[in-house]
Amino acid sequence: MFLRSAARAALVAALAWALPAHAGDRLTLDDAFARVARTHPELRLFGPRSDERLAELEQAALRPPLRAGLELENALGSGALRGVDGAELTLSLAGVFERGGKLDARRTLAQHRIDALASEREAERLDLLAETARRYLAVAAADARIGLAREDIAQRQRTVGAARQRLQAGASPESVLLTAQAALARAELDEARAVQARDAARQHLAALWGERAPDFELADAALLELPEIEPAPRLAALLDATPELARFTDARRIAEARLQLARTAAAPDLDWQLGVRRLQDGGDTALVAGLSWPLGGARRARPEIRAAEAGLAALEIEREAGGIALYATLVEAHGRYAGARLEVRRLGEDVLPRLARAADAAARAWGAGAASYLESAQLQSEYTAARQRRLEAALEAHRALIELQRLTGQPLLAVGHAPAQGPTP
Repeated sequence: MFLRSAARAALVAALAWALPAHAGDRLTLDDAFARVARTHPELRLFGPRSDERLAELEQAALRPPLRAGLELENALGSGALRGVDGAELTLSLAGVFERGGKLDARRTLAQHRIDALASEREAERLDLLAETARRYLAVAAADARIGLAREDIAQRQRTVGAARQRLQAGASPESVLLTAQAALARAELDEARAVQARDAARQHLAALWGERAPDFELADAALLELPEIEPAPRLAALLDATPELARFTDARRIAEARLQLARTAAAPDLDWQLGVRRLQDGGDTALVAGLSWPLGGARRARPEIRAAEAGLAALEIEREAGGIALYATLVEAHGRYAGARLEVRRLGEDVLPRLARAADAAARAWGAGAASYLESAQLQSEYTAARQRRLEAALEAHRALIELQRLTGQPLLAVGHAPAQGPTP
């Protein structure tokens, strides 16, 4: 099978040693996965993001700072307070006593933001690996089209040779030879276009790991091996565990932590101060202390609490909408896969064998003068078109399978069923 499971990408880190030794070696899909996982900046970006959020956690765990103060009163005045003879000097230490669990709420919020990075990275990783698989599939498809074009060219060349012999023998007009040569030219054009498409697709794939001049060749991809997969309802049961919905779970935890932090604002903090005052006149000292708190804290906290509650409620609706969208995508991809798989199987088992025999029989009949060139050429074109149609159906099935595996992150082979295979294109 071309891509059995997006979940296999969990082994990417262990696959780093399996990279081809040279750029010209055959590249497997696991090689491409490993290169992307090791080098793609969108995945490497999570390292600095993690450090940033760890710093936020460290900052959230800090208590309000203590403040040291020095205050001079009754100095440099007039009369009896002239100079510093009647001055009062106060040395104090002040701070804030947090109430309502603000410290724990801040730490909880910061920790949930760190935890959410895992789901974010997993979702990003699966998206990148799915994109890698699509680009790898595009290169494999171009290789397959080149193979089909070259086989068609070989057949067209044989037809041109037979038409030339019949012209020389006076058994066919020159128009038959010219028509056969035109069909050969079209087949050669198809090959040239496929080669150009392969070069572009290879560049597109290599761009994922930053390579500008790729010269690798792909390992053989069994494009016609399409396994039977689980029914759509069973696959839908896997959606709840996907990173896309897991992100909503993390977002809910963060929203709940923000709501709890907003509620702590209703409990006002206490500002305290403690110090020693020295009276210059007489040299006496005395203890000074103070305590203050803001009024109306609950009223000021209510708007922020309502905003946090509304955000939490909106998140539930967004998760529901996201689940519906994911289910719709899964069902649509499952239908595309099943339809394309059926088409590949029926073309390989029923259509292509008959067309191949008909084309061979028509070619022999034309060579013997029992059939016209148009009959032989038409059957050859139908045979080539059917092979191309089977290839395109197989590619459509693989695209749908990649999407299903991206959505579920699980192996999709139905237990007890072997892959459905058809003749090699």
